[in-house]
Amino acid sequence: MQTIGFIGLGKMGGNMAARYLAAGYTVYGEARNRDSAQWLIDQGLQWVDTPRELAQAADVVMTSLPNDDVVESITKGTDGLLAGLSEGKIWADLSTITPGVSRKLAARVREEAHGALMLDTPVSGTVPQVKSGTLTLMVGGDKDAYRRLEPVLRVLGTPEYVGENGQGLVLKLAINISLAVQMLAFSEGLLLAERDGIDPHRAAEIMTESAVGSPMLKARVPLVLDKPDETWFDVGLMHKDIRLARQAGEELATPLPTAAVADEILAVADQLGYGHRDIATLHEVLAHTPAGSAQPATAAKP
Repeated sequence: MQTIGFIGLGKMGGNMAARYLAAGYTVYGEARNRDSAQWLIDQGLQWVDTPRELAQAADVVMTSLPNDDVVESITKGTDGLLAGLSEGKIWADLSTITPGVSRKLAARVREEAHGALMLDTPVSGTVPQVKSGTLTLMVGGDKDAYRRLEPVLRVLGTPEYVGENGQGLVLKLAINISLAVQMLAFSEGLLLAERDGIDPHRAAEIMTESAVGSPMLKARVPLVLDKPDETWFDVGLMHKDIRLARQAGEELATPLPTAAVADEILAVADQLGYGHRDIATLHEVLAHTPAGSAQPATAAKP
């Protein structure tokens, strides 16, 4: 059984590492804060101090990190990831980053890491899907490397080979446009019904039972009106993904009008202090936005 190394042990990465531990894999881990990973160490995760040590110890390196800068930072220097990779090892980056940056990193791995390969492996789904092993993983890069990695990825859900490096990320961004726009459209409709005096819980129930009731909406609607303490996919990360999608659209001369609207409303959500709240709070954000405007009515905080 291949050994796994995880860099980035937050909500997504930590729960992914837990699935591999539960499946009997030897798992190494590294993150900025060891204390936050203690629950995984208690389950058998083997802590290492640097990305280089992790890459040397593991057959497969997985990274789950928030943005381009952080992913690039863990590759650099004598203690960086590239210094520890070697022939036969695979780096599967589960992060959602700029496709162009990912392609450049994949080229660096091929040139500098002595026969290792990098795959972009972004996921569709959030913490509940990680815990149930029902993520969809979109993979870009060397097809033979994908075939070797596929059984490992099946611990997390359903892997799908997309094409060359970067194309897994482009497809992930395409999916997240729909996710953001669906959440925004549902929130608009629910607010309209609520302001006409319809009970919002009843309206939400009927809306999700109708033809517009996608699996994503059915999973998230309970968070819209009865907000839990836990965040599945926060506004700040979604805003980052929509900006990446719009950037890709510009590079590929592709109009993305609904992504532009989602970008505008997500910017308002950030202004109102919702950056670390789940995207289900877009309903609440719209309640603070005057009709015909994408500017917040007040500086109200969540």
